[in-house]
Parts: sequence; C-alpha cells; structure tokens
Amino acid sequence: MAQNSTKQINILLVDDHHLVRDGIKSLLAKYPNFNVIGEAADGLEALEIITHGEHHVDLILADINMPNMGGLELCKKVNEVFPAIRVLILSMLDHEKYISQALQAGAKGYLLKSVNEEELVFAIRQVIYNSFYICTELSYHLLGKLLLGTKIVSRPQNNVPKVEFSSREVEILALIAEGYTNLEIADKLFTSKRTVEGHRLQMINKTGVKNTAALIKYCIVNGVLHYQMD
Repeated sequence: MAQNSTKQINILLVDDHHLVRDGIKSLLAKYPNFNVIGEAADGLEALEIITHGEHHVDLILADINMPNMGGLELCKKVNEVFPAIRVLILSMLDHEKYISQALQAGAKGYLLKSVNEEELVFAIRQVIYNSFYICTELSYHLLGKLLLGTKIVSRPQNNVPKVEFSSREVEILALIAEGYTNLEIADKLFTSKRTVEGHRLQMINKTGVKNTAALIKYCIVNGVLHYQMD
C-alpha cells in the first residue's frame, strides 16, 4: 500500500508513566498528520477511551508492563473487538519471548524505548500502511541468531535484478546481516550512526519491504548478498 503522508493518523498513548506519555506526545506534535487523541495509564483506561471517546483511533502506542491491564492483554482485546485498530508496542523489554507474545496477541509492531525519533515516526507509518515493523536493534539481534554460524558476503552490483544499491549500501547490508549495530557499522565505515540509519531506511523504502529482517532476506534471495558456512 502506498503511503499517504497527508492522512490524519489518530494515536492513543498508553503508558503508566506520565512523563513518558508527555515526551512522546511532544515529539509527535511536530508531525501535522499525527494526532494524539488521548492518553491512558493502563489497558482498561485505553479500552474506555476507544469505546466511549469522541475520536476514532487508528493506532495504539502501548507499553507492556502496566497496572490493571498490560499491553499484551490490551492487544488481545483490541484484536478481538476492534481489529481495524493497529497496536504498536513500545517497551524496555528486549527478549524475543516478549516480541513473540506481542505478535501472537495481535500487535503489528514492536519497538524498544531506546529508538530515536526518526525510527519511531517510520515505525508508525509502517504499521499503519504496511502492517508490520520490528525496530532495528531487535532485528539485528534476531538476525544474529538466525545467521549464527554463517558468514555474510557482498556480491557485485551487477547481480541485482531490480533495485540498484550503491557500493556503500552493499557494505552496510553485509554488516547489518552479520549482526553489527548502527554505531558499530558507523565506526567501521568512518561515518555517523545517523548516516547508517538513513541508508537502512532508504533501502527499506526502495525495496518496498517491511523491516530490516525482510530487507536482508530480499537481498539474499535476489543475489545482493549470499552466505557461506565458516
């Protein structure tokens, strides 16, 4: 689905920490198509707003650990009763079991609270328009486990069937696939973390995939990268 950057996206913030909600709300206020229509301190309060609030909710940005009703139970309820609403988890919990539980509960994405503004905004749009997103840091972690015991090697540009990648992008792709973080890649390539992140987001956009894991899969399948056993 093509992204429409002018469409109004009504967002409900659900977190038991008032300062966290204030910070996110202040950040999203800079984007005219993001409309924070409500705040809740737990899942029960969020369901009350969804059911009786005066605004339609497009997306819920929710923590996992909250009193009364946490984010996972909220996901299940929303998925059962309001399936058109997308839930994006924003949590400090980085273990894969929580990601799995969230996705099984119906969440459309999972972010760590350490994400920067650019990735948060990108994730919201991905979840609204393309259904699914896992943040970069978690994607690196999961890919590292998936590719354990393999070596990722870049191939020449002429093997790319449809999408053209620069030599720098291929370098970054290979390092991402080996599990390096943005900061580690930036150090290796003598550039900035922001530049590396910008290349990654640009490659996701140009290939039309949904997240970093799908980007690496695309590049292996289409010959941009291939792997060899050590």
